[in-house]
Formats: sequence, C-alpha cells, structure tokens
Amino acid sequence: METERSSRRSELVVGAAGVLALLAATGIGVGIGATKPVGIGWVAFVAMVGGVALSRRAGEKRPATLVWGSGLASGAMIVSVGLFLLPDALNHHPKFGGLGVATGVIVGFAAHAIGHRLSHVDLPMDATVAQLTAHAAAAGAIIGVVYGNMPELGPLLGVAIVSHKGPAGYAAADRLQRNGRSWYPILLPAAGVGVVAVLSSAVALPASAPANGLVFGFATGVFLHVAMDFLPRCELGSEVHEALSIEGDAHAVLDRLRLHAVASTLLGGGVVALLWVAVSGIQ
Repeated sequence: METERSSRRSELVVGAAGVLALLAATGIGVGIGATKPVGIGWVAFVAMVGGVALSRRAGEKRPATLVWGSGLASGAMIVSVGLFLLPDALNHHPKFGGLGVATGVIVGFAAHAIGHRLSHVDLPMDATVAQLTAHAAAAGAIIGVVYGNMPELGPLLGVAIVSHKGPAGYAAADRLQRNGRSWYPILLPAAGVGVVAVLSSAVALPASAPANGLVFGFATGVFLHVAMDFLPRCELGSEVHEALSIEGDAHAVLDRLRLHAVASTLLGGGVVALLWVAVSGIQ
C-alpha cells in the first residue's frame, strides 16, 4: 500500500513538473515574441488532456471513439503536409528538400521502432509516457524551428500538426488505466510540445537554400510518418482491437470500424482543405 501511494505521488510530481514547465515557457515565449509556438503548445496541451478526459468517460464506446479521433487527426495531418510543409520544403531546394522528406520518413520510422523497445526496458517512468515525451519534444523542436524562421505562417498548420495529440492522449490514458496506472504523467508530454517549441524558436537557420531544404524537408518527412502512423488500423492485434470489450470473434466489429476509419480520415483531411481555402484561397 505504501509503495502504491509513493508511486502515485511520483506520478503526480511528474505531471506537475510538466505544467510548471509549460507556464514558464509561456512567459518566456511572450517575452521574446514567440506567440505562435506558445499558442500551438497550449492547443497541444488542451488536446491531449481532452483526450485523457474522453478516455476516462468513454466506457464501451472506446474503440469507435479511438478510430474517429485517430482518423480525423491523421487526415488533417496528411493534408496539412501536402498543403503547407511539402511545397515549402521543395521551394527551398527541390533536391535537398526531397532528400529531407525521405530522411524524415526513415528517421521517424526508426525512432518509432526503437521507441517501442522502451516497453521492454526498466525505466523510471512508464514506457508509454517516455515514448510520448520523446515524441512531443521532437514535434516541439520542429514546430519551433519552422515558426521561428517563417513567422508569416498562420497557426492553422501548427494546429493541424498537433491534432493527433487528442487521440494520443486518449490511447495513452486507456493503456495506463488498463495497467492500473495514473494518468497524471501524461501532463509531461502534453506540455512538452509547447516547452520545446518556444526554446527552439530562437534557433536561426543559415541563409542556405540546401540547408533550409533539408531542415524543412526533414520536418515534412517526420510529420508525414506520424500522420501515416495515426491512420486507424482496424486489424487483429491493433490498438483498436485491444480496446474492444467483446469476447470471441471480433471480425464483424472490426469490419464495421473500418468504414468509420475511412470516413473519419476523409473528414479530417477535408476540414483542413476547406479551412485553407476559406483562410487563404487557392493560389
């Protein structure tokens, strides 16, 4: 009992540290004029915490909610990559921009594969939280560099990029709850995007087209990998299958959920495209 109480206190401390770090980064960001990274960081925080809250209230509807959350987020991210990140990377330098995209996809896959091994390593924090924190730091670094060097970008891109934080928080909270763990540590990766984005927004890229093409192409590749990774997979052994609360043959339920997966992905991408047309028009 005492060990469990101590573990809960430690988890609460981890979550509180994340919130305090985000508040401190907010003050720094406002002071140096990095208001867009600050705003995007808070959107990511609210989205992930909202996903946690939804997971704790979802009950028997968890699989369908997870599919729709992941589908909306992945669709929004894929369209955002095509509309915002990819053209910019190729405009800096077609060849180096393309190389950066390819490198980002490969590195994103490698990081995901290596990160999965954390679940088999004895860490001072839950492996799920460790993976989310590392991912949040990487996302924050890229967002900070992009907005720090291209302040004319609107917030729509950043919001679309962090749209997967809601489903990520939902899935993480569900996993922790099934393992009898507290959700408090999720506050650390929830805050991580904003903290790292503010700090990295001060990094100035060199005035070199190949270097900028590599950097922005790499960012594009990483986010494209994340977007594809969040496509809802309704297969046996998938996260959606694990969330099912039925016994026996789940094929019929998974077949139904596949239709939800397609619809949610199309809707997520369509919403971003419509917002882009409404805000900037087709140029």
